Amino acid sequence: MHEHFIRTINLPHAGLVVLVGASNSGKTTLLDMLVSEGILLKTEVVSSDHFRQLVGDTEFIDWSGLPRLESDVLFYEYQQMSAKAFEAMDTILAMRCRLNKLTVVDATHLYAEDRQKYVQLAAKAHVPVMALVLDVPESVLLERDSGRAHPRGRQRVKQQTQLLKRNLRGIREEGFDACYVLKDVEKVNFARCAQPLFHDMGAGIDIIGDIHGCYREMLEVIERLGYMEDTEGLYHHPEGRRLVSVGDVMSRGPESLLAVQFWKKHVDAGLAYMIDSNHGWKIGRYLDGRKVTLNHGDERFAEEMVQYEQKAGKVAAEQLRGELRDFLLHAPSHLIFGRNGLRHVVVTHAGIKDHFIGKQSARISDYCRYGDTEGQDADGKPIRKDWFVDHESGEIVVWGHDPRPQPTLVNQTVNIDQGVVFGGMLTAYRYPEKEFVSVPAHENYANDPDSPLVRWQRKRFSPPNLRKLIAGYSVLTESYGEVRVQGESVKTAIDTVSHVTVPMEELVYIPPTMSPAPKVSEEEGYLEHPREALAYYRSQGVQTMVAEKKHMGSRAILLLFKNEQAAVEYVGYPTLGTIYTRSGRPFFESGFGKQVLEKLNADLVDAGYFEQHQTDFVLLDAEIVPWNLKARELIAAQYAHVGEAALLDRSKLVDKLKQAKVAGREVGDWLEEMERKYGNAVTFQEAFQKYCWDVDGLDEIRIAPFHTLAHSGQTFFDQSHIWHMEHNRELAGLSSIFMETEYRVITDETSEEEVIRWWNEMTEDGHEGIVIKPERFLMKNRDKMIQPAIKVRGRKYLHIIYGMDYLAPENLKRLKQRRTNKKERHALMEGALGMEGVERFVRKDTVERIHECVLAALSLESEPIDPRL
Repeated sequence: MHEHFIRTINLPHAGLVVLVGASNSGKTTLLDMLVSEGILLKTEVVSSDHFRQLVGDTEFIDWSGLPRLESDVLFYEYQQMSAKAFEAMDTILAMRCRLNKLTVVDATHLYAEDRQKYVQLAAKAHVPVMALVLDVPESVLLERDSGRAHPRGRQRVKQQTQLLKRNLRGIREEGFDACYVLKDVEKVNFARCAQPLFHDMGAGIDIIGDIHGCYREMLEVIERLGYMEDTEGLYHHPEGRRLVSVGDVMSRGPESLLAVQFWKKHVDAGLAYMIDSNHGWKIGRYLDGRKVTLNHGDERFAEEMVQYEQKAGKVAAEQLRGELRDFLLHAPSHLIFGRNGLRHVVVTHAGIKDHFIGKQSARISDYCRYGDTEGQDADGKPIRKDWFVDHESGEIVVWGHDPRPQPTLVNQTVNIDQGVVFGGMLTAYRYPEKEFVSVPAHENYANDPDSPLVRWQRKRFSPPNLRKLIAGYSVLTESYGEVRVQGESVKTAIDTVSHVTVPMEELVYIPPTMSPAPKVSEEEGYLEHPREALAYYRSQGVQTMVAEKKHMGSRAILLLFKNEQAAVEYVGYPTLGTIYTRSGRPFFESGFGKQVLEKLNADLVDAGYFEQHQTDFVLLDAEIVPWNLKARELIAAQYAHVGEAALLDRSKLVDKLKQAKVAGREVGDWLEEMERKYGNAVTFQEAFQKYCWDVDGLDEIRIAPFHTLAHSGQTFFDQSHIWHMEHNRELAGLSSIFMETEYRVITDETSEEEVIRWWNEMTEDGHEGIVIKPERFLMKNRDKMIQPAIKVRGRKYLHIIYGMDYLAPENLKRLKQRRTNKKERHALMEGALGMEGVERFVRKDTVERIHECVLAALSLESEPIDPRL
């Protein structure tokens, strides 16, 4: 705290400004001037007089000249009113400090205890507090008092003047961040500080994770981001983007000194920003000559400084020490980037609480350096708490400090420390693009057998922390970008996973929903037709398509291991695998399911499948028939009963109408209508019965794979659907349970017409229809993912979806108004989540990371969408 006699006073952007001065010293006049000049908002000023009016209807009670009894009563009333006024005012001040607002307090504040409560309040809220002391001569105060409507009185003014003089010297020691003593306000200019932690993001920012002296990898990622070096060794982006470091640019790695010098040089040039961090803070204090213990790789920096002094000399080394010391010790705890004054991104090192954002204090700096911890484990490692589960304020918080194998996005927070110094990756996060750019480490520089990445692998199979997810969360997928799911949907999905799904270690992929074509058929008498699906893909620039026969069965995922021991590396315990539905439930009852798994395992092992493909497992997306194997209750309750009742009722009515017609009644039109409806009931009944048969054993079921999703170490999302069909043909030749799926390739108008003829013949014979897919599993148009598949169902089959009379002109006209937008959007998001989850499973990510994708897909499935689509 210090006293300034200067012409300009900069008021803080937020916090408290406490006016100190006797009555009539001009406090209110000064504030009125600052408001009129636009330096303060009217709402940023609170006064004790105003709060006395709010609680007591008057700002002053004059008891002078009254009898003793009356004056005592009025004095007590004034004291009570003032106490309540200050109590209310203090509540408002605390709220405004919590919200990081500036508030100027207009009161005399002549007693140290009155001022001290504001110093304590500011400290508690982590905001600055300033004192403005108006030291006006007593003669001026008395002159002004004589002109007031309610004079305070000569004696009171003199008492206040003497009290201020006795306190003036002590105010400097009361803990204010700044104290200004003003004898003549007219000789002072006032200005307002901007928020020092806020920066306009301009063309964009590129945030780089913990570097830890991995200088080569740092330059590689910067160059991959598009920055180019000039003749002075400064890196510029052609679009004017700027670099941001989350801190820990030094220690553990081989070239810490070069890394720190790089960031200082670029920060000084206005090309970059760097955040304070735990290693940066320790190295800064070491350079300042303070007693610190250099460990965890910090000693390497000290060794580099010794080498620098030997090479450059003591004078140069001391100069560098001073420069780097000031740079590191003055790095901000966090920075905020946005546009038009609105916060978009907060960058911090180890974490931040929402109410710390935009504030500065020693406690906040410590929190941002070290994160939220609760002691140490048995090995002396800090036990880190998941601070990000409580993040609610909306900004994206980008952080590092806690190495993870892959970038993690939870609850609008993004971790980009991928442990480059431990042999992982160096990651950059591009904003506003929300894209990651990573480069692998050249080597494991730290060579730590118990590194964070090693510990991360050891806890792969730990159950996920549901607190991170239950309020809603985001998953960043490579193919679609960010997919966000809402809290209510997540709760429903968690309930499903908790009670009815296969074990979460085995639940690695939820197949996406599939939409019909965006447009209904223009063909008369058709709701769906292949032409619309083909037209959609042509409009997306797809030249080659694959049409696959759609089996009327139930969707299933098969995770099949080479043997039980091979499963331990992937799910944590021995098993031959699992077969589950698209909602994650076991497909078969346990006994029969075990038989199916044993049969498939024996067939694939005998055929040498796992050895031939050098894999420990195969992950398949398939259809299992007959339909009634899983849909028995649905068929009995919704289809069989309805069909039988309709056949009975309509056949009786047709018979009665025929009799009436023979009797000469005018019922011809009615009879024709009912005969048509009876035919609809027959079609309805035949439509589902075709896909139902009794199952007495393994020989009665068939599994038709259509996607081979993954083997050990690789996924097959980059393969064409022709490859998938041919691979599944291979599987059909290895086991009697597997069956081949018919397909056609579409390349031109001739092949299009052939597929349409095939579809017509197939669906008129009662089959469900076809699925049309683009050539490859994942295709994009203008960098946006297109529909991975479109189902085209036949006219007869749609009777069981839309009702047996759906083709009646009035019904079909109404149905052609359907909208598929939400279904299409979900198909894209679920497809991206599915691929992301499988990628994570193959690279042996944690159960929590895989489960983020699975739970998000199940959450989307729980949202209401027309089930007939």
